[in-house]
Amino acid sequence: MVNADVISMPDKWEYPWYAGWDLAFHSVAFASVDVDFAKQQLELLLRETYMHPNSQLPAYEWNFSDVNPPVQPWATIFLYRMEQTLHARSDVPFLKRMFGKLHPNFTWWVNRKDRFGKSVFEGGFLGMDNIGVFDRSAPLPTGGNLEQADGTAWVALFCQNMLEIATEIAGEDPTYEDLAIGFVDHFLLIANAMNRIGPDGMWDEEDGFYYDVLRLPDGSATRLKVRSLVGLLPLCATTVVEPWQVERVPRLLAHAADRLNRRPELRAAIHPTGSEHRGHEGRGILALVNPSRLRRILARVLDEKEFLSPHGIRSLSAYHRDHPYVFNVHGDEYRVGYQPAESDTGMFGGNSNWRGPIWMPMNALLIRALLNFYSFYGDTFRVECPTGSGNTMNLYEVAREISARLVRTFLRDEHGKRPIHGGARPFQEDPHWRDLILFYEYFHGDNGAGIGASHQTGWTGLAATLIQWFGFVDAEQALALARRPKGK
Repeated sequence: MVNADVISMPDKWEYPWYAGWDLAFHSVAFASVDVDFAKQQLELLLRETYMHPNSQLPAYEWNFSDVNPPVQPWATIFLYRMEQTLHARSDVPFLKRMFGKLHPNFTWWVNRKDRFGKSVFEGGFLGMDNIGVFDRSAPLPTGGNLEQADGTAWVALFCQNMLEIATEIAGEDPTYEDLAIGFVDHFLLIANAMNRIGPDGMWDEEDGFYYDVLRLPDGSATRLKVRSLVGLLPLCATTVVEPWQVERVPRLLAHAADRLNRRPELRAAIHPTGSEHRGHEGRGILALVNPSRLRRILARVLDEKEFLSPHGIRSLSAYHRDHPYVFNVHGDEYRVGYQPAESDTGMFGGNSNWRGPIWMPMNALLIRALLNFYSFYGDTFRVECPTGSGNTMNLYEVAREISARLVRTFLRDEHGKRPIHGGARPFQEDPHWRDLILFYEYFHGDNGAGIGASHQTGWTGLAATLIQWFGFVDAEQALALARRPKGK
């Protein structure tokens, strides 16, 4: 690979290097400042000097062949909508360029990471380093393979984003309706595989949570019952369908209805949809989780004894502080326990930790999903927040509460201390340093102190995007924001 471009780097610590999924989140953070630069950065890794001829995207410079989550389609539609909102421009040529490159990348995922063609996906560590029981990028000590809840959810979200992009382009070029149809089928098959009922499915009915499935060489399977972001990602595969979008692609809608009528098991695997299940202002929804599962998962997400920290959503449930998950293989013990700060394992060199700390990009994805659910349900879907408090909120209010906890990390508390600075007295007390705000890589799961690389100016900059959104858009405006007349 030979390339020479201006690239937004994750940090100065290991400069110069880029990372595929970091750069997609960077583009979202940059969009509030310079949407043209944001789009240029998002397109960069899709160019022929970066993308492999087989359509795999490079992960980063020290290992091109690692697999990062496919967040580029999500960022694409996000940038497009933001430009519409901020500048009243609809850059359809940008969507066409992105769709043309992302389509073969989707095919790469289907051909390379769905090992047995069952619509369940692998991918290795997928950027979340030591979140798993094992090193998910290395051969498993048990043999067999790992069916990943996060990998499968990422590809489901990929389908939804490509559908939304194609629907938008179809307003100018109806041929894109044909290109969109295949993504409907892929999404339905993924949902059916992921939500399979039984001992080898990813959904655990007793726990009310999604887990990775370890498929052993003899064909048996077992769930790896670690409550982590891996099991929350199915929430993120959620897209609201506006009435004007339905009118724009009638053949796609007819195809989806026919597919669901012919195969009722596919209908049972997704959130209720169709003309008989319309949401606020006649909206539809495409989602992996149904209302019952959404409630059960959110009960854990919003439990302060599990995922809900004073500073956002933890990467691992605090339940595992006193109840570590232990898996024994050939006399060796593999353990996952809650660690709110630095890693206690040598996996991935011990320099990253997804076993408790708070990561800004994953919180942003969850917040976006909650806002999508709110666009569909309006005020009719309410949950306890925090769990057990007796205080109920709609999903906009839940999203705003999580955002406020994230932002609070950077603000002075009642004692004049910023949680982000932890016990670093010069940053807390020295007048020359106390207003210097660093964007750390991740944050302590209990007290919000900044940890890891700094300045991590990329995805942690999403805090500014959250401030902007909730500062200017209230619940009523959020419900109305996506409302656009047909053909506009």
